[in-house]
Amino acid sequence: MIRQSIVQSIRPTLRSTLPSVRRAISITPARAAEGDTGAPKSGGAAQGDAFSKREQADENYYVRQREMEKLKALKDKIGEHQKHLEELDKHVSEQMAGSAKK
Repeated sequence: MIRQSIVQSIRPTLRSTLPSVRRAISITPARAAEGDTGAPKSGGAAQGDAFSKREQADENYYVRQREMEKLKALKDKIGEHQKHLEELDKHVSEQMAGSAKK
């Protein structure tokens, strides 16, 4: 307890005598080397790399699969809409035939 009171009494004087030490914060962005940011590699031997070719082929396959799924969903939706339109057309034809009989 005595130690705490001594430290608390000395602290204000220490703060005023010691220079303020603060570390500057760097706000400059980190520099990235070519290819570090996900940018495509430049020409030359990098384009002929087997890993790069396989990675590109995998990406193309993935994109193609997603596009095929989207196309299938659109075709299914078009089919549903056509079926609905046929039902509406049938309903209108029945209403027209019913009103002609009267």
